[in-house]
Amino acid sequence: MTDTIARKVIIKNLSTVVRDAEITGALPSFQKLVSQDFFSKWGIDAALSFVGKDDPTPPDGYLLVVLDDADQAGALGYHDLAQGGQPLGKVFAKTTKQYNGEWTVTFTHELLEMLADPNINLTAFDENAQRAYMYEVCDAVEADNLGYQIDGVLVSDFVTPGWFEPTNVVPGEQFAFKSPVRAPFTLMPGGYIGYMDLRGGGWHQLTAQEIADARKLDIATGGRGHIDGRARVGSRRERRRTPKSQWLRSTRV
Repeated sequence: MTDTIARKVIIKNLSTVVRDAEITGALPSFQKLVSQDFFSKWGIDAALSFVGKDDPTPPDGYLLVVLDDADQAGALGYHDLAQGGQPLGKVFAKTTKQYNGEWTVTFTHELLEMLADPNINLTAFDENAQRAYMYEVCDAVEADNLGYQIDGVLVSDFVTPGWFEPTNVVPGEQFAFKSPVRAPFTLMPGGYIGYMDLRGGGWHQLTAQEIADARKLDIATGGRGHIDGRARVGSRRERRRTPKSQWLRSTRV
């Protein structure tokens, strides 16, 4: 790991549906995802390590916890900030399984998004539409072929930095690591993105039914996407619309 944005991620298992051995067995694949695939596009690296349920959690790293049931309606996972200000990710393995999903995809989805935007405060500005899009690196390709495999472990796909940067596009540039995303702000079928309407309309979420440019999905007509104007309580979108001084920090596990 030679980059200047190397981080430490501590993994803890509090789930009853995923065994410790499953996580430690998948850990080399997770590390390859971060140190090879993600690093090659984002220049962000992290050292992943597993600690036992009853072991003390090191205070200086990001924490990613595997749990059973969602503590927010409809959430398979999310990342937040702990009381001390450290990034804290939660993966709800039992809930994911109930929705016929793979816990490894939810796990890597939250892992990559926590690494890319640990403070949950980055946005991409769309001057023409007067929108600020959330810097969520997996949401746009969330449902496209359900990710890809690394040594037999299914992991989440992710977009590249160019997805958020519509200027100076290089011919033939790829805007996602695996999915066939050919242009910035493209949502794959089932993909979604949240944005702030800078003209005073608040936070909204677009969900694509087919390949679509998020910038062309309009809140008035819905375009070819689904508009959800109300943020789910506890969601990243709900937390983003709340001033940081009013955040209630999650308890560090």
